[in-house]
Amino acid sequence: MPDGRFGRELLGTYAVWWRELKVFQREKSRVVSSVASPLMWLFLFGGGVGSAISLGGGSYQSFIYPGVLVMAVLFSSVFFGLYIVWDRKLDVLKAVLVAPVSRVSIFFGKVLGGCTDVMIQAMLLSCFAALFPGVNLWMIPVALGILFITSIAMVSLGLAIGSMFESLEGFQVVSTFLVFPLFFLSGALYPVGDNLPGWLQVLVRLNPLTYSVDGVRGALLGLNSFPIIADIGAVALFGVLMILLGSWLFSRMK
Repeated sequence: MPDGRFGRELLGTYAVWWRELKVFQREKSRVVSSVASPLMWLFLFGGGVGSAISLGGGSYQSFIYPGVLVMAVLFSSVFFGLYIVWDRKLDVLKAVLVAPVSRVSIFFGKVLGGCTDVMIQAMLLSCFAALFPGVNLWMIPVALGILFITSIAMVSLGLAIGSMFESLEGFQVVSTFLVFPLFFLSGALYPVGDNLPGWLQVLVRLNPLTYSVDGVRGALLGLNSFPIIADIGAVALFGVLMILLGSWLFSRMK
């Protein structure tokens, strides 16, 4: 019966999500490291560079705060795919895949589990927003909404990469090769404008993470380069493409 099949698939998705949440709760070091690293970027990097440059009288730390939020989502989301490789080594994934539910449902359970983990970290970091002048605290829910869409896209990308590798080393090499260009070309640390070299402007505009940073910065600081609707649309479109790619690769995984 269709209803029975749908209920079984939904229950399978929920079970995978719950497992990922329980794993996250047991690994408290992940929470500490995922929050500590962005704070170092904000206070050490932002404080050092901010003392040497001026952004129209605004605080450089405030300027990079939205970018650091996106950075935390990016790194945590993509490297969540590492758990696919790890579960495969421990034969945990094999036990999950033989469950009487489709691999697409399992994939969505992992996406939701990864997004839950990432958004907990993002909400913890949003608690520091009051420390940076100019940040509109009332717009934090909007920023978190954009970060949630970003996390869906990036967790799907991480799972897609993890589905292709059986070694931790291979996953780390490829994911690192993708993560750092995405971050440095997103405008997280510098303004996206006509003052950039032409070749760099092209790469920045092709980077989907640029629109996530711009949307969060526009929501929190009102300094967006593109309409916020366009930012959300670009990130959402990228998310749909990554979900399709990730679910396809996950379904073909041996």
